[in-house]
Amino acid sequence: MVVFGTRPEAIKLAPVVLALNNDPRFTTTVVNSGQHREMLTPVLQWFGLTPDHTLDVMSPGQPLAQLTGKLLNGLSGLVEAAAPDVLLVQGDTTTAMVGALAAYYAYDYAIRHNAPDALGTRRHVRVGHVEAGLRTNNIYAPFPEEVNRRLISQLAHWHFAPTATAAQALAREGITENVHITGNTVIDALHETIRRLKANPQPLPGPLAGLLTPATPMVLITGHRRENYGEGFQHICQAIKTLAQRYPTHQFVYPVHLNQHVRGPVYQLLAEIPNIHLLPPLDYPDFINLMQHAHLLLTDSGGLQEEGPAMGKPVLVMRDTTERPEGVQAGTAKLVGTTTPLIVQSVVELLENPSAHSAMANAVSPYGDGHATPRLLNLLAG
Repeated sequence: MVVFGTRPEAIKLAPVVLALNNDPRFTTTVVNSGQHREMLTPVLQWFGLTPDHTLDVMSPGQPLAQLTGKLLNGLSGLVEAAAPDVLLVQGDTTTAMVGALAAYYAYDYAIRHNAPDALGTRRHVRVGHVEAGLRTNNIYAPFPEEVNRRLISQLAHWHFAPTATAAQALAREGITENVHITGNTVIDALHETIRRLKANPQPLPGPLAGLLTPATPMVLITGHRRENYGEGFQHICQAIKTLAQRYPTHQFVYPVHLNQHVRGPVYQLLAEIPNIHLLPPLDYPDFINLMQHAHLLLTDSGGLQEEGPAMGKPVLVMRDTTERPEGVQAGTAKLVGTTTPLIVQSVVELLENPSAHSAMANAVSPYGDGHATPRLLNLLAG
């Protein structure tokens, strides 16, 4: 059983699900928890994925505790009914954490119903954790993802670490068995998407088609982290406004997350500036297509810290900590926090100093070679 519920999870698990479906060693059930709705459907369509089960757990403004309860109730029922040998989760979302917990709780069902496995012992649903071992060592940054991933590590049987740094983080916590360095499956998804885009070129979204040329550098921006709500986003938006006014011939493109904590300050502060383009959330292939035209990336996202280096794009991370220190150590990414002056200073350096930009763009990506999926499947098959 493969469980996902958000857009990043679906992107990173899509190569794995496609490979599982085509591998005679496995019979696969795919579950969409429903944690994302509108943003997830286009990803499923792009990769040709059809979940076997989809939950309905979202309601406007619901707290994390309520979401967690709904997920646990829904996923537990599916796990008990399907009785999979293995349950795969990815990353650090609430869906991933609850999926792992539902697999662990399935042992209670086996005890109560005396349900043996093929060896005649009580059934354990073993958890495989894709992208294991990421840590900031601050349980509130990112919130709640840092605690989610730590809890999954305590429940997982297989730990598929994307890098040696992630494996070392697990070792420091005493987790050394069944830890495998596979690379990150997001690079597999990225390579497949770029291949498809080359075979079937697509226009840039909306008003950007005639604007983006080599003579008009573009800064691509994303931001959605819960810990940046409020003052953090105010500072981020002020920095973007300052940069757009300083570089009127540059284009600043921001696909804005649907969450109102993000949309509020973004549209309030940036909507009237002519060289800032606020777009609705983009489908995954459209975003990758746009990323190929970017001069640099300004983000608080985790996935872009992995995708950007693989595409030779400098990444400025608007956070004080990152669970992906490999990019910072390799020189492909830089932490710039959420204070307006530091964000502005860091972007200015990359826009005005070609050698600084080149050093980041040409640094070697630490996140793998695009072959994480076959490694992962072979490990699951023994």
